[in-house]
Amino acid sequence: MDHSTESPFPQPLIDAFRARPDAPAFEYRSRPVARGEVLELIARCAHALRAEGLGPGRPVTLATGVTPEAFALRIAAHLLGCRVTGLPPGLTAHQLAHVLTDAAAVLVTDESTEGLQLPPAAEKMTRLRLGPDLLKPGSETIAPDGLTALGRPDDIALINLTSGSTGRPKGCAQTYRSLTRNWAWQPARWTARTADLAAGYSRYLLFGTLTSAVIFEHLGLSLLGGGTAVIPAPPLEFPRVFEEHRITACLLTVPRLHHILDALRTEPVDTSSLRALLVAGSPLAPHRLAEAVDRLGAAVHHAYGQTETGMLTLLTPGELAALPREELLTRTTVGRPLDTVELSVRDPEGRPQAAGETGEIWARTESAMTGYWQDEEQTREVLRDGWVRTRDLGRLDEDGLLRLTGRSRDVIIVNAVLHYAGAIEQCLAGHPDVDQAYVAGAPDERTGEAAYAFVVPVAGRTPDLAALRARVAAELGEASVPAAVTVVREAPLTPGGKPDKRALLAAFLAGGEEREED
Repeated sequence: MDHSTESPFPQPLIDAFRARPDAPAFEYRSRPVARGEVLELIARCAHALRAEGLGPGRPVTLATGVTPEAFALRIAAHLLGCRVTGLPPGLTAHQLAHVLTDAAAVLVTDESTEGLQLPPAAEKMTRLRLGPDLLKPGSETIAPDGLTALGRPDDIALINLTSGSTGRPKGCAQTYRSLTRNWAWQPARWTARTADLAAGYSRYLLFGTLTSAVIFEHLGLSLLGGGTAVIPAPPLEFPRVFEEHRITACLLTVPRLHHILDALRTEPVDTSSLRALLVAGSPLAPHRLAEAVDRLGAAVHHAYGQTETGMLTLLTPGELAALPREELLTRTTVGRPLDTVELSVRDPEGRPQAAGETGEIWARTESAMTGYWQDEEQTREVLRDGWVRTRDLGRLDEDGLLRLTGRSRDVIIVNAVLHYAGAIEQCLAGHPDVDQAYVAGAPDERTGEAAYAFVVPVAGRTPDLAALRARVAAELGEASVPAAVTVVREAPLTPGGKPDKRALLAAFLAGGEEREED
């Protein structure tokens, strides 16, 4: 692809804000914040950071909330060419000790992180407060028309931390070159498909954390498409927040979608403003996707991606509408690859599979990470000749749609035989009395490991546990039947909003979960 028309990240955003300084960039707790005002914030933050000696290649760590000021700080650090690490909420003291090891870094906090308990190693870091130190009234600043991106293409621009579900978060390192070529942040790369999606982001609901790779990616799509990021006062009440703020676009985890659909069964809420309701983050059962289409119509999009790669696939409302009803209810899909993405399904030896065959999904995109920060072993494992091994299982059908079937590492070894948790979960979730299904493994003295299943029933129904076990035996074989099937009211969530199977299993093994079990 010809990259001659591409401006280095984040210059396209600066140029877009200069072109329309009076247009709102944010609506923060009902107050419009103009793009020109955000440029002023960026300029003041850039001047203050530069006064601390920050510039190309220098590290800065951000522990800030979701505000226009926090966004301006992030963009200012990138303009200077810094190596930016964002601290997501919910990190444990152990995880912070693993992450905050660079004493040369400047740590910036704000009022939302006042109670952050820092490990001893972080005490040597230079610490700044976003308000008092970086945005002093009357302080010197850089003229907004002098804001120019200084990032060097091969320098690390961003370290996105993974969820830490394995105990220690991994840092996905992206260069300034990869951010420049990101599908959302580089309008020069937008195709008609991307522009159509951006058109629905005129009022993008922004919540959670700016450290999320997917949230930040779609924030860029909204702002560069001329939209406004809406940040309501907490707490957010879903789905009423859509009606109250006339939201047109929102990113949702699967558990949050479940909550919204359950509420819409009894609550009359006007969701007609929605144009792009994008669901991602974990598998979505086919019957729930069908219900979302029935209740929310042409706003529903389904997507798939990773912190390591950014968004990879998208299922649009038009593609959903074209699926036969029977297929929509029985075979879930996360759509087709983005125009900037190439996917390949491989066998365990890395050989490409034919269409329709299941294997590990490999992805190639110019905006992928360059590796895991300070972890060469994991980097060699995941990056192969320009491809990223997603460690997810699936297949690319003849129609070009990607269908996920589980995680290659989410396996349970029973009597020396591998059983994929995702396959068992999909089998259980296909029962008409089951709304959600989760499977996890635990050590077992007799079989090495044992599989434990947890099902959330459809409202008003009581699953027959014997029938669920029989269903798994019929579809996957007797050896795949879980050692126990437990009915739970809901699944706990990780800090990132995904179902927490570890917590379900721990509660079960401790005997502290209210449940019905076979």
